[in-house]
Amino acid sequence: MDDLLHEKEQMELIRAWFSQYGSWLAGGIIAGALILFGINYYQGEKLNTQLEASQLFETLANHVGNGDIDGAEATAAELAAYEDTAYAAQAKLAIARLYMDKNRDQDAADALAQVLSLPGAEELKDVARLRLAKIYLYQDKAQEIIDLLDGNQNAAYAARYSEALGDAYAALGQVTQAEAAYQAALGDELSASTIDRALVQWKILDLPKAVAAEDAAEPAAEDAAEAVSEPAAEDMAEPTMEDAADAAAETSE
Repeated sequence: MDDLLHEKEQMELIRAWFSQYGSWLAGGIIAGALILFGINYYQGEKLNTQLEASQLFETLANHVGNGDIDGAEATAAELAAYEDTAYAAQAKLAIARLYMDKNRDQDAADALAQVLSLPGAEELKDVARLRLAKIYLYQDKAQEIIDLLDGNQNAAYAARYSEALGDAYAALGQVTQAEAAYQAALGDELSASTIDRALVQWKILDLPKAVAAEDAAEPAAEDAAEAVSEPAAEDMAEPTMEDAADAAAETSE
């Protein structure tokens, strides 16, 4: 009898608790279900977006492979709506290469510059910077290369960045900075394998020749100036009193 009474008391406590907190519990369950539904819906939509962008990028790749610039531009314009995906940056890189194949270097540069303004895709941005630097070098825009690459410290691309900076400094005639950049490219243990080390070493070997020529030219110019100026000074020197007296003595004789 005591056990039965004890169970009834427990049931009464449970009913009292549910009457007080049941609405909160039900609300929590509903809220949790809604949150779970929202997460699943968001992930589903995100997956669909990725699939749509992937399909568009595949179409773009086919246009690029066929050299169809009109089709590539139209598909790239559609992909612009998917800028939150990595395919947007990949599309810009692909169409930039097609522009270069068509000798439209400025259009390629504009497409690569747009990659840098997209959200995320940091690794693709590093690729875009390097390709843009090559176009700037082709366009004789060495200072733009320095502005673009200087200060970007991605370790995986450090050697290639340094080589590009060396090319830019060399184009500007800044030999010391160029050699330092080339040496930095060779000395980076992590990414030095990403560059042609022999080519960079040849670039360094070319730089001291320019320095030596400048150093040799300066003494040669000074010697030539002295050789010209000394006879002229002697020829223009005024006669002394002794020279005048000797000349008069010779005349009287």
